[in-house]
Amino acid sequence: MIPYEIRAALPTDEDQILEVARHLNTVNLPHDRGAIHELLHVSEASFSGTIDINRREYVFVLRDRVRDRVIGTSMILAQLGRRDAPYIYVDVIEEEKYSATLDRHFHHTLLRIGYSYNGPTEIGGLVLHPDYRRVPERLGQFLSYVRFLFIAAHRPLFRPEVVAELLPPLEPDGTSHLWEALGRKFTGLSYAEADMLSKKNKEFIKQLFPETVIYATLLDPQAQEVIGKVGAQTRGVEKMLRRIGFRYAHRVDPFDGGPHFVAETDEISLVKRTRRTLRPHIVPSGTLKSRGLLAALYPGPPFFLSVLGGLDHPDDHGATIEQDTAEHLASEEILTLPLD
Repeated sequence: MIPYEIRAALPTDEDQILEVARHLNTVNLPHDRGAIHELLHVSEASFSGTIDINRREYVFVLRDRVRDRVIGTSMILAQLGRRDAPYIYVDVIEEEKYSATLDRHFHHTLLRIGYSYNGPTEIGGLVLHPDYRRVPERLGQFLSYVRFLFIAAHRPLFRPEVVAELLPPLEPDGTSHLWEALGRKFTGLSYAEADMLSKKNKEFIKQLFPETVIYATLLDPQAQEVIGKVGAQTRGVEKMLRRIGFRYAHRVDPFDGGPHFVAETDEISLVKRTRRTLRPHIVPSGTLKSRGLLAALYPGPPFFLSVLGGLDHPDDHGATIEQDTAEHLASEEILTLPLD
């Protein structure tokens, strides 16, 4: 039996996804029933193609098939930045000053808010239940990689650039030093209040944040230290992103200062390595030594299904998979992504 699978999230997953969300509680996957309910209906409309392309939000669920439970999620937001909801970021600009009179040299970090109304695709919402974070199948990698396989399978639906917003160092209670030093003074809101409100309405940011350049030198040292820094909980994600072709964009989140990593979609190694195979060669289960992600697409629920399994590419056109994978996916056309 194949122990784990990833498929499209469905409205019937609401209770179990709410439990998963409790372990992170982010804007993309809040621990809030109403928000999860709406997210799952948008996701179903995204997979079924009944919602505008630039409003699609694809939610994937990782299931433990033995225990019949959802144990993780990941997401793709097809496009950040529309006329009614711009992609908002802060450019991080480095400046050097020197006075010959004083013979003194200074290095300054400048912050300037920016807006895009036709922005990139975003990957996010990756949450894995703590009990499964050290299993040998490397399920966190499975949850992350599957998004790139899906993007490759539906390339015209996604933007030329992909962005990932990583969490910065935060205090145990969730306090953001950058927000306390900057955002709260311009909005009067707490970090949590502003972060949640921005999911639905970004007007307050454009109206209240200063348009001029801000010298980070004027902020307290704790706020300066977190700008563009990756928090301990996402250092593994940073390493993975760099390995597959992402780079720091010198842009950060306007709320917490977390860094944005970007890559050209067609240059991401996982997108480039994803293949389609019609009627792959099938061998007995347990025969193949090399592994990979394998997936199939369907016109209706579950829309998309992916598993980890044996995989071999003997040439540029064909693929060899194992019997249990073929039976589970039950499709003549298989998407494949070899693992390192």
